[in-house]
Amino acid sequence: MQLSASIFKAYDIRGIVPSTIDEAVAEALGRAFGTVARSEGETTVAVGRDGRLSGPGLSAALVRGLVASGIEVIDVGMVTTPMLYFAASTLCTSGIQVTGSHNPKDYNGFKMVMGGRAIYGEEIQALRRMMEGESWSLLPGGKIREVNLLEAYAARIVGDIRLARPIKVVVDCGNGIAGASAPAILRAIGCEVTELYSEVDGNFPNHHPDPSKPENLRDLIAALKAGGAELGLAFDGDGDRLGIVTKQGNNIYPDRQMMLFAQDVLSRAPGGTILFDVKCSQRLAPAIEAAGGKPLMFKTGHSLIKAKMKEVNSPLGGEMSGHIFFKERWFGFDDGTYAGCRLLEILSKSPDANAVLDALPTSFSTPELNVKCAEGEPHILVDKLVAGANFPAPAVLCTIDGLRVDWPDGFGLIRASNTTPVLVMRFEGHTPEALHRIETQMLALLRTVKPGAVLDEASH
Repeated sequence: MQLSASIFKAYDIRGIVPSTIDEAVAEALGRAFGTVARSEGETTVAVGRDGRLSGPGLSAALVRGLVASGIEVIDVGMVTTPMLYFAASTLCTSGIQVTGSHNPKDYNGFKMVMGGRAIYGEEIQALRRMMEGESWSLLPGGKIREVNLLEAYAARIVGDIRLARPIKVVVDCGNGIAGASAPAILRAIGCEVTELYSEVDGNFPNHHPDPSKPENLRDLIAALKAGGAELGLAFDGDGDRLGIVTKQGNNIYPDRQMMLFAQDVLSRAPGGTILFDVKCSQRLAPAIEAAGGKPLMFKTGHSLIKAKMKEVNSPLGGEMSGHIFFKERWFGFDDGTYAGCRLLEILSKSPDANAVLDALPTSFSTPELNVKCAEGEPHILVDKLVAGANFPAPAVLCTIDGLRVDWPDGFGLIRASNTTPVLVMRFEGHTPEALHRIETQMLALLRTVKPGAVLDEASH
């Protein structure tokens, strides 16, 4: 089988429909995934899809492939990615979500769970080789049953969350799949909800469903300023990431959300190890320590964070991109709706939610910056940067994922993206002067290995 190698990413399979991903690719993936699942003793696989226009066709083809390999498919229909993870945590232990996440509307792809773990890296390449060689095993006995998950999923969240008082919120689902479930769940926990763009529409007619980009929060900020709501919540296209905006229009980035979540979780899991990725603020680790926890910085990537959390038995993890993983009271997978509910539970204990959020430690930082590179170039450049980095004390170097240099008053990060051929950079300073100094020093180092580097603001 002829496949485009570029669709097999570090954490998922993703491409443009129909040029690099079509129904033949989806069916072949079903056959390969089903073969590997059976070899691991798995007999059942849940399948869901987000609200993209190509979803029904790709999902049906994927199911055909799984059934041909002898798998019993639980078809959960049109759901958020976290709802598919919920199915693979409660009904079975393997699943595939057909989703293009926050990518443009002509993209689609597959996020996969096998035997309770998110698969990534070499396991995804092994599926590619099986698909190319058509070396799958087809068996009789495959079948399909349809399950509507929403009631069980909503009941699990509503049964877990206790608001101390009702909160008025504006929710922007960006016409992504979260619109079909999140507003109702927020009402059920006791919120008064004003909805923006809840109608699921794979054309994304209003704005792109990616809350990590400030331009996608404009309508939410306007609605907050116009109405009497206390807080704004925004979801990405497949519902696994959350954006939070205050009444004043301040974006509370995920590393600051993690300070609140860590404090709360550690009150019930004292001494716990709290995981976060290398893009997070320097202010996060001291906040975790102050709350009695052990901070652990790790590589970026939702599959990598989930695997590391299992290894160190962590009750909570989070990424700057907006993936928040609760193991305490939850299943350990990233879920924008559940994270939003947990945040509202914490904030409801205070008479002024905005005062709590605005009081979180903050710094001056750049948005995420990207430098476009040739395919394969970013990792080579990072190796050169690490070899050439010579920052005198008090600078502290971390090379777990690219090069992160921490000074007493801020940090700089240059790492290779695992999903696209770019260098990812982020700079933070406790003062504007510190930010400028750190950015200047890190860019000077970058230009020793890539003299013509051009910086763009990242799109997640």
